[in-house]
Formats: sequence, C-alpha cells, structure tokens
Amino acid sequence: MDKNNIETVGDNHIATSVDTPLRKNAFLKSDDEKISAIQHHFKKIMEELGLDITDDSLSGTPYRVAKMYVKELFYGLDPKNKPKLSVFENKYAYNKMLVEQNITIDSSCEHHFLPITGFAHIAYVPKDKVIGLSKINRLVDYYAHRPQVQERLSLQILKDLQNTLETQDVIVMVTAKHLCVSSRGIKDKNSFTTTLEYGGCFTNEQTRNDFLKIIEKTTV
Repeated sequence: MDKNNIETVGDNHIATSVDTPLRKNAFLKSDDEKISAIQHHFKKIMEELGLDITDDSLSGTPYRVAKMYVKELFYGLDPKNKPKLSVFENKYAYNKMLVEQNITIDSSCEHHFLPITGFAHIAYVPKDKVIGLSKINRLVDYYAHRPQVQERLSLQILKDLQNTLETQDVIVMVTAKHLCVSSRGIKDKNSFTTTLEYGGCFTNEQTRNDFLKIIEKTTV
C-alpha cells in the first residue's frame, strides 16, 4: 500500500473485516515472550526519536509500554481472556426491553494506536434467556481492549450478544471521542462519533425510537 492509501485508510477509519485481523499464529508466543519482543522494538523506536534511554525516567519505558500493550490495552485480542457470559432461564417471562447504558468504552484506534473513549448503550428483549448485567459490561470491555474501529466494535458486541442470548432482538449504540481526530490531523476537540447496530424487533422504527428516548433522557 502506498503512502497516500495508508493516509486515506487511517483518516477515514476504514475497516476491512467484522473480525479483528489476526495472524493464524497470533497466540503461539506467551505473554512474557511478547512483552520481551515489544520491549526490544519500542526501545529502538525511542532511540530513533533521539531519546536518551539511559535516563532514569526513560529507561523503564520500553518495558512499561510492552506490558501495557499485552496485559492491559490489548488484552481483548486473546480469546482466553474472553469473559464467561452467564445466562439464565427467563423464568419470570420478562419480555420487555432491558437497557444497560453508560458502559465505559476505553479502546484504541487500530490506525494510530490512539485512545477511543466514550460509552456504549445496549438493550435486548429477552426470549428464553437473560444475562447477568455485569456480563454485558465485561463483554464490552473485552472487545474494546484491542485495536479497533468503532463500527467493528459495535458489530462484535451485537453479534456476540445475539448468539449468547439466542435472539436477534439486540441493539448496540456507541458514542465516543477519537484522539486520532482531536490530537492529530484535523485536531477537532469537540466532535464525537455515534454508531448504531441492531437486529430483530429493533428494526421496527418505533421500538428503536423507544430505546433512543430512554438513552436521551438518562444518559449522564
């Protein structure tokens, strides 16, 4: 890909797949092996920038960054870290909308590795199964903690919940600020991005509007 195309893909937040692009051998190395390799390469980046890596303040930075990438910012890349989604029989036959909102989004743009921060708002209409509320938050956190584009993040959360709950009646709304927009490029400090993905009963405009009215009234 030439430099112009590289810039076009990054500035327009173009994604190529609903699935996060991963190599087939992505998980052959242990976390410690990955941290060691990233530490080595990040040290080289710092040296190329002209930084004095022997300075007390900087000497530990390559390790700190490497550990942060593997254990914190991008822990959601590894399937072994996916939360167990406990579902229960819908014994009380609740069949109206259930909304979980203001779920923190703390992610990273896959084009510049800069923060994406905001909130997810999720609703579903139960059929035979319901899910523990905290599990929705954990699922959002898992998919957010990988290099992302917002459209893919919304779809990944939606499809996973639809499969887990065995219903298409799920809606996912994500509203977030992108530091790759606010701290570079156009440097717009005020804009944010909203994505909306849904299926089942939420394809009905009135049902969808009911969800949006709840979010509008109670979003913090």
